[in-house]
Amino acid sequence: MSTHETQCQLSSSSDCPLDNGQRSIQRVTSRSAEIGGGISVSRLLPSAQRRMIGAWCFLDHAGPATFAAEHGLRVGPHPHIGLQTFTWMLEGEVLHRDSLGNVQVVRPGQVNLMTAGRGISHTEESLADERHLHAAQLWIALPSSESQREPAFEHHPELPSWDQQGCHCTLLAGLYAGHSAPTRVYSPLLGIDLHSTAGATLELHLDPAFEYGILPLQGEVQIQAERFADNQLAYLGRGRDQLSVGLAPGSRALLLGGEPFVEETLLWWNFVGHSRAEISQAQLDWQAGHPRFGRVEGYDGAPLVAPPLPWSGA
Repeated sequence: MSTHETQCQLSSSSDCPLDNGQRSIQRVTSRSAEIGGGISVSRLLPSAQRRMIGAWCFLDHAGPATFAAEHGLRVGPHPHIGLQTFTWMLEGEVLHRDSLGNVQVVRPGQVNLMTAGRGISHTEESLADERHLHAAQLWIALPSSESQREPAFEHHPELPSWDQQGCHCTLLAGLYAGHSAPTRVYSPLLGIDLHSTAGATLELHLDPAFEYGILPLQGEVQIQAERFADNQLAYLGRGRDQLSVGLAPGSRALLLGGEPFVEETLLWWNFVGHSRAEISQAQLDWQAGHPRFGRVEGYDGAPLVAPPLPWSGA
């Protein structure tokens, strides 16, 4: 998906403070953003409160939305560099096309993972007869050592899952409890979908070297006597080796974690880079139709236009 926001934001991973020896929780509120086709989303990352969780640098919660046929998601050709796009589909079907020639529908319970590397372009649109959309769209910042790698695309129709203490868990990224996700990432990360039909109290074992956040996608969760409703991100910080999470009946939440990203990282429009010069060059190349971004075949519509840079020079 594409973001219409154009402010260049610098990453920050300041930890939550301690309160009487216990790590406090930061409550990150969402804001509304539009992603294309008139579909609005709740944006949690980046924000003034929290830029990143590990290498997770962008988090949109789309839906649940209902719309008329042929009036769903429609995002024209747009570029990416220096990141991975990670789409976790919960309801509806979305068609992905990219400049590598991949054409792939992502359905509920599946992940599309696109690695932009040095440059790629893609489109996303709801199928013509689709009337629903519910998904989490995330970006993962690539470390500078991997930012110029060749672009790639993966589709994962099946992911590791298990039942634990009344909760159905699906491993989206990383390693957990002897399970390994097939999604290829380039820094230490964790992503788990937590879904409880009847309600549950879940005991999670965490890596103290990771920072973590939990986002309710449906319903409500309770952490350390604090309640978080859908679209309220609970940033948990580092230093935890376990966590008790209460899920209300019918609740679904996304657990994200990763080693704090220590490199200075800039996010502007659809680009992630490690210098203004890198982002400036990508904007110029997209405007000029540079072959690094290729061409998306089969989409009936014009490419997105890059907005002006928020600075002059490199």
